[in-house]
Amino acid sequence: MKIKKIGVIGAGQMGSGIAHVCALAGFEVGLNDITRERIEAGLTTVSNNINRQVKSGKVSEEAKNAALARITPIDSFAGFGDHDLVIESATENEEVKKKIFENLCPHVKADAILGTNTSSISITRLAAVTDRPERFIGVHFMNPVPVMELVELIRGIATGDETFRAVKEFAVSLGKTTAVSEDFPAFIVNRILLPMINEAIYTLYEGVAGVEAIDTAMRLGAHHPMGPLQLADFIGLDTCLSIMQVLHDGLSDSKYRPCPLLVKYVEAGWLGRKSKRGFYDYRGEKPVPTR
Repeated sequence: MKIKKIGVIGAGQMGSGIAHVCALAGFEVGLNDITRERIEAGLTTVSNNINRQVKSGKVSEEAKNAALARITPIDSFAGFGDHDLVIESATENEEVKKKIFENLCPHVKADAILGTNTSSISITRLAAVTDRPERFIGVHFMNPVPVMELVELIRGIATGDETFRAVKEFAVSLGKTTAVSEDFPAFIVNRILLPMINEAIYTLYEGVAGVEAIDTAMRLGAHHPMGPLQLADFIGLDTCLSIMQVLHDGLSDSKYRPCPLLVKYVEAGWLGRKSKRGFYDYRGEKPVPTR
């Protein structure tokens, strides 16, 4: 099983990043989203990010142009008929993802592999709505995809050995290092990372310290490259909440209960960088703590 042509469903932060690294690695890429405007926005993001790599000397102008030429907008799932691997990278919502796979399956070839970039949801449950659970796998890229070296590979209960080997070879060909996780809620990285972020939010909620003090303490006291509240804003507070809900529901342990302050921020639409307000306000020249 040789993967040559990649489909990506979702042209947001993660999907555009996946398209970016695949195209630079020489793969033909089809990029889809619910509107052409979103696809074009994703293509602009890819172009801007590769331009930064060109300016830093990491990518040549020729490689940039060749990579951008390899990405094709796909307006409907019918356009994925000749793709070898189609990776879903939609919002972190199980029902949305299931609907995507139900609608996608009739349009892809019989031997195509389906992957999901979910950061927390059961691979086995998602695979069960498809016509090919043995050709279904979790392919969890880290954010930002062009920078982060890791890809988590998660096998569902039915994922075949050939599928696993082919997708691992694909991930390594992108220059990534793989870590294999069992199909438990949030896998490896987010099983450890999100409870830490949630605890940082509890620390703020309970008045132990303010936003800047918490982030400074973890940056300088634990040598984290960015504070946990700054990181939550970067990830997206809605995504953080979704992952904590998956952990809480899937493991039935109160230690995973989402902090009420996180819930409140999401209800207010304060989702972090993407909405210009979260634990920091990004509407001015530099971020300002909101608490």
